[in-house]
This record gives sequence, C-alpha cells and structure tokens, in this order.
Amino acid sequence: MNKIIFTSLCVLISIVAKSQSLHLEEIMKGNTFIGEQPENQRWSLDGQKLYFDWNPNNELGSSTYYWKTGVSKPVLALSDEAAFSKLDFKKSLNPNLYYYIDKGRLFSYSLKTKTSKKLYQQSSPISSLQIGAEAGMLYFRQNENLFQYNTNEGSIIQITNFRRGKGEDNAKEQESFLKTQQKELFQFIRDQDTLKKYNLAKVKAVKSDFPKPYYYGKNNLGSVKVSPKGNYVTFRLIQEVERQSEKMPLFITADGYNQIENTKQKVSIDNLLVTTFGIYNVAKDSVITVNFSSLSHIQDVPKYFEQYQKSKSSEKKDKLIVVQEPIYNDSGSYAISEIRSQDNKDRWIVSFNLENATFQELDYQHDEAWIGGPGIPSNAYGRGILGFLSDNETIYFQSEATGYSHLYTYNLKSKKKAQLTKGNWEVRNVNLANDKKSFYLTTNTTHPGNRNFYKLEVSSGIMQPILVKDGAHEVSLSPDEKTLAIRYSYKNKPWEMYVAPNKLNSNLTQITTSTTQSFNSYAWRQPEVVTFKAQDGTDVHARMYQPETKNANKAAIIFVHGAGYLQNAHNYWSSYHREYMFHNLLTDLGYTVLDIDYRASDGYGRDFRTGIYRFMGGKDLTDQIDGKNYLVKNLGIDTNRVGIYGGSYGGFITLMGMLTAPKEFASGAALRSVTDWAHYNHGYTGNILNFPETDPDAYKKSSPIYFADNLQGNLLMLHGMVDDNVEYKDIVRMSQRFIELGKKNWSLSSFPVEAHGFKETYSWVDEYRRILDLFNSTLLKK
Repeated sequence: MNKIIFTSLCVLISIVAKSQSLHLEEIMKGNTFIGEQPENQRWSLDGQKLYFDWNPNNELGSSTYYWKTGVSKPVLALSDEAAFSKLDFKKSLNPNLYYYIDKGRLFSYSLKTKTSKKLYQQSSPISSLQIGAEAGMLYFRQNENLFQYNTNEGSIIQITNFRRGKGEDNAKEQESFLKTQQKELFQFIRDQDTLKKYNLAKVKAVKSDFPKPYYYGKNNLGSVKVSPKGNYVTFRLIQEVERQSEKMPLFITADGYNQIENTKQKVSIDNLLVTTFGIYNVAKDSVITVNFSSLSHIQDVPKYFEQYQKSKSSEKKDKLIVVQEPIYNDSGSYAISEIRSQDNKDRWIVSFNLENATFQELDYQHDEAWIGGPGIPSNAYGRGILGFLSDNETIYFQSEATGYSHLYTYNLKSKKKAQLTKGNWEVRNVNLANDKKSFYLTTNTTHPGNRNFYKLEVSSGIMQPILVKDGAHEVSLSPDEKTLAIRYSYKNKPWEMYVAPNKLNSNLTQITTSTTQSFNSYAWRQPEVVTFKAQDGTDVHARMYQPETKNANKAAIIFVHGAGYLQNAHNYWSSYHREYMFHNLLTDLGYTVLDIDYRASDGYGRDFRTGIYRFMGGKDLTDQIDGKNYLVKNLGIDTNRVGIYGGSYGGFITLMGMLTAPKEFASGAALRSVTDWAHYNHGYTGNILNFPETDPDAYKKSSPIYFADNLQGNLLMLHGMVDDNVEYKDIVRMSQRFIELGKKNWSLSSFPVEAHGFKETYSWVDEYRRILDLFNSTLLKK
C-alpha cells in the first residue's frame, strides 16, 4: 500500500438527506457552489455609499458594488469609482480636505466639490504619507528619504539624507603597495594629494542647510516616520545577513522545464538580528541612536534556557529587540512606542524624549511561553493596539495580564494605569470613536464562539450592547458613526452584508443575497457547540454533528482544524466551508463528527493559547483523545471505529495521533502535514518550541518523524507538491522513514500543481474522495 498515487478518481457521491442530496463534486467547488460572499466593506468619505467586494454572478473574480439609501439592491460600481473606494485617505486639519497616494503620486480631494487634484508626480514613486500638526503640511517618503510638502507655499523640501553604504569619511581604504610607493617617490603625487585635501576642506567650510548624509552601512532601513511638527525623524535599521532559503521545484510549467523557487528560512536562533532605533534631529542635522540597556528585564534569561546557558556561558547580555515606529498625540508633545524582544517573551510600552534620545518605561508584559493574543500580535515585528485618547496624555493598549486580552489605559502625567474591560472573555477588536472618549469593541463576551459589538465609554466604563445575538458581526462604522455596515454570519448561514442604525440592540437589514439555489436546496445542519472536560480539567469546546438515530453507524470522525491558533467551534460561518459541507455529507452517511477547538486554539485566553508550549502533540493531541472518549461515553460510539483527519497543523496532529497514540484511531488522513518542526518557518515555530539550537528536546518530542516506527493503523497522507508553506519535502522525508522501517499501512497521494491551500476543484474532489474511501473502508462494519 506504500505507493505514491497520482491518478484522479471521478466518482460521484450521492448522499440522500431528506429530499435533498449532496454531491462531493459539487461541494468541493467551495464558494462557487455556496455563492461568493461580500467582503472588505468600506464607506465613502461622505458616508453616503457603502462599498464592498462581491461576485454574485460567479465571474472569474470579485468586483466592487455599492449600496446607499433608496436603492433596492447593490449596484455595480464603475472601475474608476471602485478603485477610488480602495484608496487610503488621510484627513487633514480642514474637515473638507483629504490627501491620498495613488500609484506613487500625491493627490488632494475636496469633499465639498468631489474633485481630486494631482499635487506631485515623479518617476520615483512616493509612499508613507503623513499629515503634519501644522495646517497644510504634509510628509512623505521617496526612495530612502523623507520630504516635507508645504501645500500653503507649494514648496517641497528634503528633510533627511539617508544613504546606504559607508561614505567617504567612513571608508578607510587600505592603500596598495604601489600607491604608497608612488607617494614616497614622487613630489608631484604628494602635491596633488595635498591640493585635493585643501579643496575638499574649502567645500566643507561653506555652510549648507541641506541635510548632511547619514550612511547606514549594509543594514536595511525601515519604519521611517516624522513627528507631527516635522522636527524629528525616527527610523529602524536591521542587520543584513545572508540566510539560506528552502528551494522548491515546480514540475508543471508553461515551457516544460522544471523551475526552482526560493521559499522560506527555517527556524533558527540565527534569525535573531541586531536592530538599531535612531532619531534624526532636523534642526541640529544630527542622528543619535537610543540605548535600551535600561529596560527592565532586558537581560532576563527564559526558564527553559537556564540549564542550556549554564553549559555554555553565564555571561549576561541584553536581549535582541525590535522597536516599533512611535505613535504621537495630536500636537506631537508625546511619542510612545512598543518594544518586543525577538524571542517574543517580553513586551514594553515606552514614551520617548526625542530631544535627548531617552525613554520612560510605561508598561511591561512578560510571557514565559510567548507574547500574543487579540490586539497583541504574536510576531515580534508586529505592532499591537496602541493610541491616545482625547486628552492627548492618556494612552490605551491591550494586555493579557489577567489571562485574557483586555483594554487598558495609562495616563502619562499621573502615571496611573486602569483596566477598562474585565472578565473571562477577550476584546477581539478595538476602534476609537470620533470623540476619542469612547471605544467600539468587538468581543466574545456572550460566548467564546460569538463576535459581539459594544460601545464603551471610558468615563463610565459601561459596555453598551449594540449587536449581541449569536454569530459573528464584522462592523464598519460610517464616518459620522450613525450607521453600521455589518458582515454577519451564523453556523449554517454564510456571510452577508447588512446595515443597521448605531443604537443599542440594533436590528439588521440585509442588503445582499449570495447563496446559490443549489446550496439553498439542502438543509444544512447547525452543529451543536458542546463542552467536555480535558484530562487536566480544562473545558474544551467542539462542534458536534450527529446523524439521526436511525442512520447512526456508531463510527466517528475527529476533524482537526489547522493553524493551531484558530477557532472553529464557534457560532458563525466557518472558513473551513468545504469541510463543513463534507461533515454534513459524513453525517448523512451515519458518522458522528467532532470538530474540536483543542489546546492552542483562538478565543479562550492566554493559558489555552499557550497550552502547547514546548510540546506540540501534547495537550493538543490528548484533547482529541478526550473528545473521542466523550463520544464513546455519551453517544455510544464504538471506541475501535474512530478516525481522525485534518490539514496543516491538523495533519500534524493526525500524524502524532497515529504514531504516538497508535491504538486510539483506526485510521487517519493527514493533509499538508508538518512532519519535522525543525524544517518549518521561524516566526511560528520559534514562539512555541523556542529554537532547535537551544531547545532540541522540544523539537524532537514534537516531531512525528521521530515516531514513524509506531505506525499501526491505516494512514493516508496527502500533499501538494508546490507547497511553499509546509514543503513537499516534509512528507517525502516521512515517506522515506516508513520505507526504511518496512511500514505497510500507509499511502501518499501527491498533487503536482497544488500549494498549501488547494485551488483546483478536481484536486479537492480527488483528495476528499480518497479520505472518504479511507474512512468507509476502515470504520464501517463489513
């Protein structure tokens, strides 16, 4: 059975459910079968039109539609209007005037006359537009440098002179023997050299208000930002090093020749890079870099690393950090920033004194596993929620200090910190209201699987419910905050666009209908979200699909979602829509399906999020086994007829289940699976398992390839051959292990044109046909 299968099966699966039927060939079309749903909602600047991307006619791609009061249905926007609606507008101090960049050119836009005016265009595009604190003052980046555009005077001034390389003053060239000899022998050469130095000194003696060059060597320059008054420019330098990337072959090409693509760097401590945070003083025409050695805990050693460090060196040193570009209050009198350690275990929020390049620490967060959670990116180079309230001296941010991500404030004058939201739930999204005295929050207050919408006034601390029914609400406020645009979905109802007045317990008005007649003809289940106890007493949520009693076959299938930090046992439409439909098909066949939010899933707080630290395939796997036992105990499922499947992280857990708990599952289908975490990417893996060089045991016990000899059940592996996320090489290495060990109950299906996320319907059909055949042949009684 250990052979690589490339053949495609075109078999129609018809499952009768009441008077409707599901066909594998149809449901694997995904949104083409379901109906393309609206997304990316945004308001026009005057709030009269709601734009969104939609494809109701099943064309090759989405188009922009708009809705406004008085129309009976959404209207297809013209191409120019559609493109205009997607631009990033910057509001000036004049409420009628906006500025924006389009294709590297600078424009103004008058809200009153609805007209645009081109202000600046060159062959070198501009980017990073900022509005200054002084009326009419703009700043933008062109190539490496920042420019000031005074719209009142029409003047454009370059305010920085950043240059890559060393420069003449820093380039100490070692003279060759012959050059030195020429100077020693000939007066003429010495005279010419003296004259050159004399003329250069005269040129330097002439004062110029053009900024002096600042050479930043071979580093990478980024995060260049000017203060609101234009008197300081901050920037970040990142050490440039040569790093080896994975190389992926492409087999199906237009010209018939194989191609090679570079994909990703593997996880390694060598990916931690030296960064520098610099401040350019415009008036003094000088650069100073900030020394962060006084940050609290900057030399702390992670607990896991203490034993390793003793065997190497006990010398303490500062952690490598990343400093985000500052956030300023309206006047520019305060500058705050977020700093992260590159091992992602520490987060600082600081305020800067840009004049003397010093800082004051405002808040410190530490996680022995890794920093993360809603509003706090798990990437050390990412920036979390951070900003100023209306008084221009109080900042707001999110923290998992209580075990759940909540909203906090800190007053820079009184130095008082306050927690605005509390409870065993998470603040999922934060929008500061126009008055900067209240917030609009998306939370999961009513249930971990809901996305509710509230208004929170800072002064009272009262959360006012606006949208709280079960499901998910993705909300965009109109510019005047009177109307809400809502993308809403429920368990068995795909996303649609709605509008509602911004008031307590508002009612929705639907403005799109996206689902097809074929999709609507089937009675889609509302899977029950159940809770069971894990071995350590933790509550674990899962979606459960139950067949009618007369159809139940006493077999069950466990589905393992991907990504790790993702939620699928929720009350809204799943991003795993093909799997949702497949689970309905399986239930029609008599299977019970359990879709578990295992340890490390999103939506359940810090302890749940970090439950897999240093052991992937630990609690996240036992949660699957506990889910199986829940089905056996409560639904009478036959313990010997349970299968497991999933993709990406779900494929990894499937492998760990089949190899480290081989008696638990009769069969498993592992899709696009990680088989050895030392071969995966840096950001994701380094958070959870640290680094292979410093925590090798964590990698070994977490990687299925080390347990290949334990295979007993029937294993099907499926993988795209041009997967640039989890390389095809992962599954090839695992296959070689099985071959060398003489294992028999396994097979590999390879898909030559598919990457990590399959695109072609015929590939999806072939893949899920094989999965269905596996379960039918191994879980059903003969």
